[in-house]
Amino acid sequence: MSSSSSSFRSPAGAAATLFSSDQKIRLGRLDVLRSSHSAFLGRRNPRGVVSVHPSSSSSSPSPIQAVSTPSKPEAATKRSKVEIIKEKSNFIRYPLNEELLTEAPNVNESAVQLIKFHGSYQQYNREERGGRSYSFMLRTKNPSGKVPNQLYLTMDDLADEFGIGTLRLTTRQTFQLHGVLKQNLKTVMSSIIRNMGSTLGACGDLNRNVLAPAAPYVKKDYLFAQETADNIAALLSPQSGFYYDMWVDGEQFMTAEPPEVVKARNDNSHGTNFVDSPEPIYGTQFLPRKFKVAVTVPTDNSVDLLTNDIGVVVVSDENGEPQGFNLYVGGGMGRTHRMESTFARLAEPLGYVPKEDILYAVKAIVVTQREHGRRDDRKYSRMKYLVSSWGIEKFKDVVEQYYGKKFEPSRELPEWEFKSYLGWHEQGDGAWFCGLHVDSGRVGGIMKKTLREVIEKYKIDVRITPNQNIVLCDIKTEWKRPITTVLAQAGLLQPEFVDPLNQTAMACPAFPLCPLAITEAERGIPSILKRVRAMFEKVVGLEYEESVVIRVTGCPNGCARPYMAELGLVGDGPNSYQVWLGGTPNQTQIARSFMDKVKVHDLEKVFEPLFYHWKVDRETKESFGEFTTRMGFEKLKELIDTYKGGPQ
Repeated sequence: MSSSSSSFRSPAGAAATLFSSDQKIRLGRLDVLRSSHSAFLGRRNPRGVVSVHPSSSSSSPSPIQAVSTPSKPEAATKRSKVEIIKEKSNFIRYPLNEELLTEAPNVNESAVQLIKFHGSYQQYNREERGGRSYSFMLRTKNPSGKVPNQLYLTMDDLADEFGIGTLRLTTRQTFQLHGVLKQNLKTVMSSIIRNMGSTLGACGDLNRNVLAPAAPYVKKDYLFAQETADNIAALLSPQSGFYYDMWVDGEQFMTAEPPEVVKARNDNSHGTNFVDSPEPIYGTQFLPRKFKVAVTVPTDNSVDLLTNDIGVVVVSDENGEPQGFNLYVGGGMGRTHRMESTFARLAEPLGYVPKEDILYAVKAIVVTQREHGRRDDRKYSRMKYLVSSWGIEKFKDVVEQYYGKKFEPSRELPEWEFKSYLGWHEQGDGAWFCGLHVDSGRVGGIMKKTLREVIEKYKIDVRITPNQNIVLCDIKTEWKRPITTVLAQAGLLQPEFVDPLNQTAMACPAFPLCPLAITEAERGIPSILKRVRAMFEKVVGLEYEESVVIRVTGCPNGCARPYMAELGLVGDGPNSYQVWLGGTPNQTQIARSFMDKVKVHDLEKVFEPLFYHWKVDRETKESFGEFTTRMGFEKLKELIDTYKGGPQ
C-alpha cells in the first residue's frame, strides 16, 4: 500500500470551508497591547514576529506580550475569551498564583483555564445535590507511556492519600488522578515532580503527551520511535518556568536535554521563533487549541496514528536501520452535536523527511498552526480545520516555508494492524514484558493493591498503552510464573481469559466528574459489553473469538476515540447515544453517524439485526465495520426495520 495514496477514508463533506478569505491568510496574527506598564520591550524581526526581553520574573500580569503581529496594520481579529486570559497571564501564572492562595475550594474562571496548562482540570461531583464539592483532576505527561518504578509507586500512594483511591490509565498513555482538593494541589504536584514525573502540558493549548508504542522491544525501529517521541515532547515543552514557579517554588527538575533538541528549539533561520522570549515557540498565546502527536513504526497502529494533529512513522532501510519518517497531519476527534461544520477527521500524508530533520519539520507544522489556526472560535481551532480549509497542498507550502525545505514523497508502507501487547512477550534482551488488560483503565481495589505489590517487589518499570492497559517491563524468566499467579488471583488475567470484546473496548470517565458528560461511558460500558456478548451467543450465534471494536464516550469530544470504532456510542442525551458505524479493527477508516437518540434500553433493537446480518451476509474475513460500510446505511436501516429475530 502506498502511504501517499492509502485507503484512509474521511467522511463526505468533511472539507467544509470554515475560514473566511481574510482568516485564511493571517488568522494567527494578533495585535500587541501597548502600555507604559510593560514588563517586556518588543522588537519585530523581518517576519513580523515580536521578540521580547523579560525585565522581571514578577507573577503580576504583563500588558505587553510576545505575540506575532502583522507587518501592515489591519483590523483586529476577534479573539476568544481564552486568548485574552492567556495574553494577560504573564506566561500562565496570573491569576492562578493568587487563586491558589485563597481559602475557597475552587478557583475563578481565568484560573480554571490556566491550570489546564499545568496539567489539571477543576471538577465537581455532578450527582451531589445542595451545593458543589470541588476537586481537581491531575493528568501526568509520560511520553511513550513510560512510567519509572518510583513514579508508579508515588502515584499509587497519592491516589490513596489525596485522591479517590483509584488511578486511571488514559487513552494518551498517562495517569489521571481524580478528587484532589485545592489545598492539596501543591503537595501532590510537587510529589509528582520530585519523583520523576510531570503534569506540565498534559492539558491546555499546547502539545499534549506524545504517543508511541508501549511495547519495550529492544528493536532498532521501536527504540528509535520512542526516542523520537521523547525528543518531540522535549522540543515542545514550555520553557518559561511557570510550572516550576507554581509548584516547587522555582526549583528546576528538568533533565538534561539532547543537544539536537536544544539546537532545533533555538533555530530561527526560517522565522519560527519569538526572539528572546521565555517561550521561543509558543510566545504568550501558546497554540490556538490542544495539539497531539503520535510516533510509531510500520504496521503498528497501537497509537491510533491518524487521530493526531501530527502522525510520525519511522521508515527504515532493508537492514532495519531507521532513515527517516513519513508525516501525517490534520487528524482529530472532537466535534459538536448538530453542528455539521465540526467533524472528526483522519490525518493525511504530508511527506517524508530524513531522520535528522524531524524536529525541524514538527516545529514548522506547529508554527503553521500557531500562526494560522483560528483563535476566534475554539470549536474550529484545532489544526484539522486549517488543513481541511486550506487543503493539503497549501498547508504543505506554508509548512515548507517554516521548514526551509521541500518534503520528499511519502515512502510506501505495509498495512496497519492494531496491536494490544497483552500477555507475555520477549523483549529481545533476554527479559520479558507482560501486557495486562484493565477495563476502561480504572485501577482500583484488589487490582491496585496487587499491582503495587508486584511492581514494588520486583522493582518493575511500567508503560501505559493508548488502549488504557498497562505493561510490566524487564521481567526475568524466573519471575514469570509467580507474577502470573498473583496477578490472576487479583483478576488481572492473561488475554486468553479476557473477553475479546473487552480487549479492544474503550470508554472515557464521563459521569460523575466530567463537566462535559451528557450520559454514562465508563460506568455504562461493562453492561453494554455483556449485552453485546449475550446477543452474539444466545441470539445471533457468533463465535466467542469474533469481536467488534466498541468505544463509548459521554459527549461528542471523543476522548475515547469513538469515531474510529466499528461501533461507536457517543452520548447525545440522558441515557441516550448517537450510534456511529464503519470504523475498522486497525483504526484506518473513520466511522459515520448512523442513528441519533438511541436509548440505552433500546440498544438491542439496533444492534441485534446488524450483528445477525453481519454473520449471515458478510464476505470472507469481512469485519463488522467493513460490512456496515459495504452495505450502506440505507440498507442497514431497512434490515433493522424488517428484522424478525435471529435463531435462538
